[in-house]
Amino acid sequence: MTNPPPVKPVKRSPLPDKLFGWVALSAALLTLGLLFGILASLVVGAWPAISKYGLSFLTNSVWDPVKNEYGGLVMIYGTLATSFIALLIAVPVSFGIALFLTELSPAWLKRPLGTAIELLAAVPSIVYGMWGLLVFGPILATYVQQPLQTTFSDVPYLGALFSGPPVGIGILSAGIILAIMIIPFIAAVMRDVFEVTPVLLKESAYGLGSTTWEVVYKVVLPYTKSGVMGGIMLGLGRALGETMAVTFVIGNFNQLDSLSLFQAANSITSALANEFAEAGEGLHQASLIYLGLVLFFITFVVLSLSKVMLSQLQKNEGART
Repeated sequence: MTNPPPVKPVKRSPLPDKLFGWVALSAALLTLGLLFGILASLVVGAWPAISKYGLSFLTNSVWDPVKNEYGGLVMIYGTLATSFIALLIAVPVSFGIALFLTELSPAWLKRPLGTAIELLAAVPSIVYGMWGLLVFGPILATYVQQPLQTTFSDVPYLGALFSGPPVGIGILSAGIILAIMIIPFIAAVMRDVFEVTPVLLKESAYGLGSTTWEVVYKVVLPYTKSGVMGGIMLGLGRALGETMAVTFVIGNFNQLDSLSLFQAANSITSALANEFAEAGEGLHQASLIYLGLVLFFITFVVLSLSKVMLSQLQKNEGART
């Protein structure tokens, strides 16, 4: 019996691999170049305002185009306050939705309910803004703001927090609308990462007598914490950059009379949408671009802090093991 002839190895050209590597590297460098290009254009456009105000622009609350005097404190406060309220509402609700869909929902309800929640992300932001102004605002004023004022009017600090005219627009209204808008994004990401958890780990925990909450808290969350954090940051990025919905319901008021949640205010994106088209060349336009630069840095700082926090969580997890 004769042995079969030896199989000669097929020689493959290294050119396709090199070409793929070059394309991937070019895409990464292009993205990085665009990022620095955007940053440079913002700095150049905002330079007249930067040279005149410096960092005092961040602490000045006066925004008066008539007197040609500008400060970004009101817009910065409105952006951060509405985003914080949105996260405060959206994260627990999204966590509950993801937990129900992955652990508690019957099989016949899981798919249609998940699809319905994802469809909320497809609703245009201007529709949310119109609904918030015409429908949600009056309901909020009648059934939330007025009872809160009646209940906490004589309570120190809380009374000031709920002071002001209950007209249904302002920081609280904008925060709630933003929460409704970012819930589909955070819930979808949380649901997907919860489903990635190996079934063997969860079944082992259930077999040892763990409750559903113990399985989620001690098994699912440690295994998926990076994905959960990514979903929260995705929602925060959407909240920080949202324009039209906030413009409809925040009140577009460039003065900060109090820290009340019912106070009409303004945000960076809303100010840019309302004033940039009409702003003449000079200090007014430069101040608006300065606001865009501030929003760029706020987003950068938030994402950097999330990376640091996630790294710290992973380090602590490694120390425990």
